[in-house]
Amino acid sequence: MIVGTYGDAYDRYAVRLNEIRESMKIVRQILDRMPEGDYRVQDKKVTPPPRARIDESMEALIHHFKIFTEGFKVPEGESYVGIESPRGEIGCYIASDGSPTPYRMHMRAPSFANIQCLPHMMRHGLIADAVAIISSVDPVLGDVDR
Repeated sequence: MIVGTYGDAYDRYAVRLNEIRESMKIVRQILDRMPEGDYRVQDKKVTPPPRARIDESMEALIHHFKIFTEGFKVPEGESYVGIESPRGEIGCYIASDGSPTPYRMHMRAPSFANIQCLPHMMRHGLIADAVAIISSVDPVLGDVDR
């Protein structure tokens, strides 16, 4: 786990660089251990046919059209999945009634939560430090606005 010592803007920058280096190590390990073969689910109800088959087969074209126009039936219920990102946890909440279209979906972006810590981080700092402190949190203001 990559951690810093001081918690200041430079420390957050150093942690980010070390996270990038660690991520590259993980990507290399994944590429070395990735098995050969198909990478998609071979369930014809949710996986569209390969592009070459669409040009050759009318059935494949119809199947492709039905998947992309009607969709597939999502099981009824609610689900939340958190995904780790460099800015924090991205959360996806979805609620389905069993139809192809969910009736509720929400994406939780990490930038809104990260911006809330800025007053604490800027306390006893200088105005000149504000840009570096805000940049060290790496916000996406479009995420904050929604």
